[in-house]
Amino acid sequence: MLTPWLEIESVAQTLHALSDATEVDLIAHGTTSDADTIRDTAIAQPLLVATAIATGREALAGAAPGLVAGHSVGEFGAAALSGVLSDADAMSLVTVRGRAMADAAAAAEPTSMAAVLGGDAEEVASLLAQLGLTPANANGGGQVVAAGAKSAIEALVAAPPARARVIELQVAGAFHTSYMEPAVQALAAAAQDVVRHQPSATLLSNADGAPVASGDDALSRLVTQVANPVRWDLCMERMLELGVTGILEVAPGGVLTGLAKRGMKGVSAVALKTPDDLPAARELLEAHA
Repeated sequence: MLTPWLEIESVAQTLHALSDATEVDLIAHGTTSDADTIRDTAIAQPLLVATAIATGREALAGAAPGLVAGHSVGEFGAAALSGVLSDADAMSLVTVRGRAMADAAAAAEPTSMAAVLGGDAEEVASLLAQLGLTPANANGGGQVVAAGAKSAIEALVAAPPARARVIELQVAGAFHTSYMEPAVQALAAAAQDVVRHQPSATLLSNADGAPVASGDDALSRLVTQVANPVRWDLCMERMLELGVTGILEVAPGGVLTGLAKRGMKGVSAVALKTPDDLPAARELLEAHA
């Protein structure tokens, strides 16, 4: 995922600096590691955030976004791009987060997550409750990610709700559920002495789609979010309420612009998948500045 981006000198410099701020060799994992290695959340999380920060800064090229939001671990990239956290602190914290979530998943009973696509919202919610599963990601557009005991996820896959498709995800555990409470404690301890700033742009929270009130509020929400559902549906609703007209999704882009096509119809969007997408990103910035 990083190989084409490393051909851009400024992006490469940023990625090397971010790699120095963590215990993870981002360059190696982003260029040569296989899928099984990257699936380890202790590796995936710092890699995703570093990619978001580096490509976001390249695409923005000094422009100031009006609003910033990130999905799940993407909130750490958003916090850095909005100025709440320094790049180095964002990387340091997400390294703790990834390692702590991996440890929490390993210590718990076997857990998993699955995407539920379609179906009646009330029927889906009722079935998840019956199985003891948490709607860990409410992504809008009829997509919910369920999380909990692996046996319950397997039961959901075997007997999905009417008119719904269920896909088990290749993840290390039941993220954004009570299984992650030990990770919340570890992240809270690491965050105590981190310098936080007022956001330079509106920064939305995954908890409820609300703009964060301060740097302290942002950091507190980043910590507790680990064991609580991601309400991306509410983030998209808030973007529409605030008048967002264009979305730039930083690398590795594609998922959130796909959700926006269903939940934010009519809003222009560009996803950074490779450096070839940079011209379209800059056209979007110019059109919606």
